[in-house]
Amino acid sequence: MNKGPMIYHSLKDHVYNYIASQIQDGTLLPNDKINEASICSQLNVSRTPVREALIKLASDNLLEYRPRRGFTVKEIDTPKKLEVFEIVGALDGLAAALSIDNLTEEDFTKMDELIKKIDVSIELENYQDYQKYQTYFHRVYLNRCGNVTLKEQLISLQDGFIRQTYFSDDNKELYAILHVMNEHHRHILKLLKQKKKADVQLYLQNVHWKIEYPEMI
Repeated sequence: MNKGPMIYHSLKDHVYNYIASQIQDGTLLPNDKINEASICSQLNVSRTPVREALIKLASDNLLEYRPRRGFTVKEIDTPKKLEVFEIVGALDGLAAALSIDNLTEEDFTKMDELIKKIDVSIELENYQDYQKYQTYFHRVYLNRCGNVTLKEQLISLQDGFIRQTYFSDDNKELYAILHVMNEHHRHILKLLKQKKKADVQLYLQNVHWKIEYPEMI
């Protein structure tokens, strides 16, 4: 059996996820140039899957190609960011409401553990881990929503866009804001456990995903 295409696509996806996560957690900032050789070395992959991942990232609106400069992180203006977050909030709220009847005690335990890991990440000022764990938190109920199209659209918006959380050089301010965001996660979990479909949908749409500090996204 020829397993070449399967291996190739998994490498491309691995590179894609690696670069996307660096954009979303603020390691790569708007207008930063993507160093293809460095990525090949860091991930121990050939140039082909790296180039294919970069092309897909560009098509997904995360990167742009500039002649003689190569691929750079795309800068998206604040109004556009706010529009996307508004859509994400509506879709995520719907996903949470749809998931309620399908969530298990194991899911609740997993979400509670992730909240605790987020607390530790904030205390250590490890914002890469914060980004990772908060994404995992939301994916728990998203995976239980029972609507494949909704799940695909939401993940596409989140993964093919920008950072999903705040970013700032002011660590004291960022520390305080992310603590508030994790309190949101605790409240979301509480509403899910109580099976309050309308409440959790509105909370995610109108509170959790509402951007209070547009200059920090």
